[in-house]
Parts: sequence; C-alpha cells; structure tokens
Amino acid sequence: MTLPLDGVTVVSVEQAVAAPFATRQLADLGARVIKIERPGKGDFARGYDESVNGLASYFVWLNRSKQSLTLDIKIPEGRAVLGTLLQSADIFVQNLGPGAAARLALDGKGLAKLYPRLITCDISGYDSEGPWRDRKAYDLLVQAEAGLLSVTGTPESVVKCGISVADISAGMYAFSGLLASLFERERTGVARNLRVSLFDAMAEWMGSPALYTKYSGEQPKRVGAQHATIAPYGPYSTMDNDVIVIAVQNDREWSAFCGDVLGAPEMIHDPRFQTNSARVSNREELNELITKRLAALHSVDAIKALDDARIATARVNSMADFLSHPVLSERDRWQQVATSAGPIQMLKPPLIIDGVEQRMDAVPALGEHTGSILEKLGLTGEEIADLRQRGVV
Repeated sequence: MTLPLDGVTVVSVEQAVAAPFATRQLADLGARVIKIERPGKGDFARGYDESVNGLASYFVWLNRSKQSLTLDIKIPEGRAVLGTLLQSADIFVQNLGPGAAARLALDGKGLAKLYPRLITCDISGYDSEGPWRDRKAYDLLVQAEAGLLSVTGTPESVVKCGISVADISAGMYAFSGLLASLFERERTGVARNLRVSLFDAMAEWMGSPALYTKYSGEQPKRVGAQHATIAPYGPYSTMDNDVIVIAVQNDREWSAFCGDVLGAPEMIHDPRFQTNSARVSNREELNELITKRLAALHSVDAIKALDDARIATARVNSMADFLSHPVLSERDRWQQVATSAGPIQMLKPPLIIDGVEQRMDAVPALGEHTGSILEKLGLTGEEIADLRQRGVV
C-alpha cells in the first residue's frame, strides 16, 4: 500500500517535543524521517523517565517509525555527512537552542542558498527574530508568558496544563505548514523556509481570552474546571460521589436542563439565570442549586436524564478509565509497536484516511540506523568504523 508521503525524505535535528511531534506525523504518513542524535547521548527526551519498560514515555510517543543516526554536527566531518544527506532530502527540521542553528549554518535561510528544493522548518521558543530571539523557552515558561496560566486554575492558584500544550501546538503548526509547503513545491517548484515558535503557536490558541480581554476590559476569571464564559459548563458531583461534566450551550438546552434534569422549571425564567451572561454573573448561586439537585441522583440516572434531554455530558475519567475507554477499544484504536525494550501498545494516529493504514513502525534505539544510512551514502565499512572511532557518529 502506498502512503501519502511515500518517497519524501525528512532530515531532522530535533529534541524534546515540538519538532519530534511534527516529524513523527510525517513518518505516520509514510515519509522517511532521519533523526539526527548526539553520539552517546541522543535526544535528551530519551532520559525523561523510564516508565515504558525502561524507556521514556515522551520519547516512545514521539519517535516511532523514524531512523536514528548519531552524528556530531558541531565538527566539520559531521556537518559534511549532514550536507550529503540534505542533497537528496525534501525537508529539514530543527529545534536547536537559541542561535545554535545560525552558528552551525543550519538555519533555513542559509540552507536555502545551498539546497534550492529543500523545504526547511525552524522551530524556536520566541522566534529567531525579535527581542527574545536569544531567550531559552520550555513549555511551562511559554504557557506562563502567553497568559495561559493566568486563565487556568482556581481563583486562588494558577495551574499549568497537564500536557505540553505549547510544544504540541508548535509541532502541529510545523506539521501542517510542511504539508502545505510540499504541495506548493509540487505545483510551483518553490521551496519555502518555515518558522514556528512556541510563543506564537500558544498566542494563537489564546485568541478567545485575548479578544475577550481586549474588548471587554476584563480578562476571564479562573474558575477551575468550569468554563470561564459559559454556565453551567463544568464538573458536578452526584449522590454516589461520581463527577460528571455538564455543558449547557444555548436556551433550548437550558430549558431542558431545568425542566427535565433538575425538575426545576421555575429556574428557566429566573432573572438570575435567564441568559448565559446572567448565569455567569451568578455562577455561585447557580452551582449551589445544581449541586443540591444532583446530590439526589446517582450518576447513571443523571447521565441518562442528560442524554434524554440531549444535553452534552461526560464522566471525569482517570487515565485508567481512558485507557479502557470503549470509544478506543470498540474501534480497534490500539496497535502493537516494536521498541528496543519489547513490543508495546500505542494509539493509532487520530487522522483517519479512507483506504490508508498509517505507518506505525518501531521506536529506534539510539544510532540504530547509523551504519545503514552511511552505507547508502556510499561510505565503506572502514570509513564508517573510522568515523565511529573518532566520535563523529
């Protein structure tokens, strides 16, 4: 079976999350992804934890279906090998630290002069231009600078998002930008240099609270797991101490919620709750009434009543609940993937393409493909052994 990106070669000097997430999705779609790693150490994400049979959960998640080439790109011999790879590559991705790519002549603008058909993508914290171009950036720091922490948590305390949302958003924009650039190059022959920063990606995702604040003069309040500008929209406990999330989005749902779920039709036209804005303004009183009513219902009965009233609801699942979720198990969303520590179960890519089964090959051991890649570049066994002995690969 031919995959959409069969024949596309990606070379990536990558580490941590953002760039590996972008390139893994290219690998899912059939691209050959050559991951450049430091000899002896590799991507530092390999050492984040040992939770997956001794391997790091982040690394396993982000690096399946890639080839690992150990290469010291700080020395001339290493850069020469990288240059040979780039001659036949379609895409080059890097997320080195601030200024490092430019010092190594690996920034997109510099490479464009040498490889006119090479699409390049530079991923950084705060962009390679501008006042913060030399500033280090990690996910939590960017969440803070972009204002996400200020709208996440409780009135008493800010809370970080439980996943690396700044890294992930940057990786997604890099992925979609690279797909668009491949399409443009096929049509016009023009290969673009792309730049994505964690800060700009996070700034885009902050669009709603940013506009709300800019034009209302007041930023959304931190309201825990509830929605800052819609009510009722959040978690509530039932008689059996289960927690369910209820999301009322419009006047029809509000009427059905009051009459059919709470058994309190008088609340429908109560001036304190008649509109969404009024419900948000009177959130404490509203939540007190809802909590009192739901405390008399078992979660099964509450969810049935909500479903019958066509009001969206969900359980607050633990990770164990999620792992056994019927929407995954009954749709065959788990697949076995090989690793150096034995086979593991991983989720299939979220994009479903009719007639295409995306690739889910092994997670590479450090430097696993160094020899085979160098052989394809024309190096002899003696030459490869010499490079190994001198620490170039």
